[in-house]
Amino acid sequence: MSPVKVIICGAKGRMGRTLVSCAQGDPELQLVGEVDQGDDLSKVIARADAVVDFSVREATTAVAKLAADNGKAIVIGTTGHGDAEKAAVRALAKVIPVVWSANFSMGVNTLFWATQKVAEIIGNDWEAEVVETHHIAKKDAPSGTAKRLQEILRQVRGKEAPSHALRLGDVVGDHTVTFGTVGERLELTHRASSRETFARGALRAAKWAVKQKPGLYDMQDVLGLR
Repeated sequence: MSPVKVIICGAKGRMGRTLVSCAQGDPELQLVGEVDQGDDLSKVIARADAVVDFSVREATTAVAKLAADNGKAIVIGTTGHGDAEKAAVRALAKVIPVVWSANFSMGVNTLFWATQKVAEIIGNDWEAEVVETHHIAKKDAPSGTAKRLQEILRQVRGKEAPSHALRLGDVVGDHTVTFGTVGERLELTHRASSRETFARGALRAAKWAVKQKPGLYDMQDVLGLR
């Protein structure tokens, strides 16, 4: 089987460099482009089967549109988008496969699944809160992962769960969902110690996406957790 050809957008950033390294070490992938600010994606996109975008929020819509115009699957790892940006990408998912996830870690996506199951079991008798910690360079707060955890809790419980964001040192990413009531507390925690866990997940999503029909997917779909 031929390797899946990928282009990394945001290749010079922290995650971008990790994605490049992981892609180069994966025999099922062929890295055919590294794009960053000032580079022209249109000049290399024809080489690819899929685009993996971990650039910046402001670039997402343009990158996704170019992928759609060229019939390429896209994996989106940027977060912090507004409603208009989200709507634009959803419209493009009618044309190409789009995997868009707040977090591509297998462990975090298991946390999403577990959070939903716990919330369904305990109902609204317990309180629930989300705490996340990231490195001081992370721009959005709360993180996209924390927002997704809040969304899951809101969908199940019908009410908001508070979220608290900490920016400390070089923390890659910690997320905890705490459920509590009188006399007991239940905590679900995921801690990431390396960006490779996110990179490997995103590249796994790219390999999966090229086999799918047009549509909007997330890492839960990639891992078969739905």
